[in-house]
Amino acid sequence: MQSYWIESVKNENEYKELKEDIRTDVCIIGGGITGVSVAYKLAKENLNIILIEKDKMGYQTTGNSTSKITSQHGLFYKYLKDSKGEEFAKKYYEANENAIKDISNIIKEEKIDCDYEKQSAFIFAQSEEEDKKVKEEVEIVQSFGGRAKYIAKENIDKKVMNLNPISAIEFENQAQFNSYKYVSSLTEICKNYGVSIYENTKVVEVKNEENYYTVHTENGCSIRTKYLVVATKYPIINMPGFYFMKMYQSTSYAIAIETKEKLFEGMYISSANPKISLRTAKENDGYLLIVVGSDHKTGEDIDLTNSYKNLEDIAKKIYPVENIKYYWNTEDCITLDKIPYIGSYSKMWENAYVATGFNKWGITTSNIAAEIISDNILGKENEYEELYTSTRLEPIKNNTEMGNMLKETVNSLIIKKLKIPQEIEEKVKIGEGKIVEINGEKIGIYRNEKGILYRIIPKCKHLGCELIWNNLDKTWDCPCHGSRYDYKGKTIYGPTVKDLEKS
Repeated sequence: MQSYWIESVKNENEYKELKEDIRTDVCIIGGGITGVSVAYKLAKENLNIILIEKDKMGYQTTGNSTSKITSQHGLFYKYLKDSKGEEFAKKYYEANENAIKDISNIIKEEKIDCDYEKQSAFIFAQSEEEDKKVKEEVEIVQSFGGRAKYIAKENIDKKVMNLNPISAIEFENQAQFNSYKYVSSLTEICKNYGVSIYENTKVVEVKNEENYYTVHTENGCSIRTKYLVVATKYPIINMPGFYFMKMYQSTSYAIAIETKEKLFEGMYISSANPKISLRTAKENDGYLLIVVGSDHKTGEDIDLTNSYKNLEDIAKKIYPVENIKYYWNTEDCITLDKIPYIGSYSKMWENAYVATGFNKWGITTSNIAAEIISDNILGKENEYEELYTSTRLEPIKNNTEMGNMLKETVNSLIIKKLKIPQEIEEKVKIGEGKIVEINGEKIGIYRNEKGILYRIIPKCKHLGCELIWNNLDKTWDCPCHGSRYDYKGKTIYGPTVKDLEKS
């Protein structure tokens, strides 16, 4: 399954695989919107830059996002004011508003065709309790000079009214676009500026040498670099940094429905959980209604069969559903204090940088990250860097979530590799995957539609957690840190960099 954003790009650019040892000034690991944006910010600075991606540029989180460009991140500013203070909330808002403007300027200056259009962003409340939160959020944003409006029920778009909203917040002058078109074009622009770009180049190890870093790839090549940028969504280097102790991953689902008319102006998201996110997109002579939701912690042991159907039921309240053209899902990194990590990778690693934990708002935050990291490399001060300090320890204070993560990690450790008896294999049905226990040890098995059986050791190659079978996507998912593998054991999402062992 591919997103509409990816499917809409007919003539994709292709970049070669790295097949030689190389030296550079800056090595950026990760070819999503963050890595590409960092490369773009540095491309005119007379630096030798290498950008590497383990798959295709922009194909994972960026190409499967909602493609909203906004400073409205749910009912977030009350949380920021209460936990960090009003000045912090104000600067967070300013950083995101500046990012919206900068993305718009890049699109104009570079003449990028990415279906960009200005839209208002709305958060809608569906209960009296949520309405009170909406009013409070508006007051807080207005108190530090932000532009937020309270929208009464009678002024909400009629199509959205079918979801029974009571009120909404409006942030004006936000935007939406096709994130994959944007990244594809910006990648080619980086190449024209002299950035060396490599696809299908998986990093398996990074060594901190004296005054430089050596990046080792799966096919045996190495990159020697002074500056290192890890922009892989979830950092692939465990130590130093210990980001696996401070984040988890969340999976969400999306459908795109073909319509004859443009349904509403603006981008919408519900104030309460489970979140519902709505937007439209132009497609040829018609439009698409895009519905996003069904969030869950990646690797959670739940039945995912109805993840797309739940979105379809929501869509039916807005428009008659005749043809669902696209289905897709993606992962996002969630930090324990809800604030991204951007900046120095670790106090122990000089000239190494990270951008992660975007909490489902990565399109706008990617631009902020690119500004902060490029300023660091160029020796410039950045007024928003202190908001996102990546070496902070405050998240550990979230004892409840930290306890859950540690419990899952400890309880999920498995060690031995066994062959599963034939009589048990024969009980696995077509299209079914499960973990079976033999003499106290575990093996993951899956039988495909042709009856072929695949066996893996259900031990995540990241830190050894026991995997969970995903009955919707037919994948093995890690409940600890969100790594995902296909049924053959091949990596799909990190932080893992190694495939599963076969049984």
